[in-house]
Amino acid sequence: MNKFLLAVHVLAAIVAVGPVTVAASMFPPSARKALAEPADAQALSTVRVLHRICRLYATVGVAVPVFGFATAKNMGVLGDTWLIVSIALTALAAVVLAAVVLPRQTALMEGIEGVEGVEERIEQGVGAGEEGAANAGAGRVGPRDTARLAMFTGLFNLLWATVTILMIVRPGSTTGA
Repeated sequence: MNKFLLAVHVLAAIVAVGPVTVAASMFPPSARKALAEPADAQALSTVRVLHRICRLYATVGVAVPVFGFATAKNMGVLGDTWLIVSIALTALAAVVLAAVVLPRQTALMEGIEGVEGVEERIEQGVGAGEEGAANAGAGRVGPRDTARLAMFTGLFNLLWATVTILMIVRPGSTTGA
């Protein structure tokens, strides 16, 4: 049973966390491109798809700690320091993803869509006066926002890399590596 649970835990980590780390890492440069080229429908579409991948696989990623706890319980290592540290880092990674990365992606995506709408209204001559200029900057997002998102995404990825190393090395473990 241990091997089955461990296999499912590892597969869930690869299938769920892998896409989130890649898509989240691709999001900031894609958002910068979409901001730089508001008329580029492909750039906006890419940002939307990357955000959808992050949200979906973050939800699927709940299976990773569920099977991790089951595996640890069967192996009798729930009290081991390496596992407790891994659990804490996993919880921190989940908080960074859910409370910082995903909301900032959403805000950037909404800002990009707002910029696209402003560009279209200006082209059509709607709201082109002072009022239009004032509204154009209201929901503005920019490269600084994408840089902050990239920083938090890097932190999320670093936390997961650390957890992965702890799971492989298992310092102080008596169950063998």
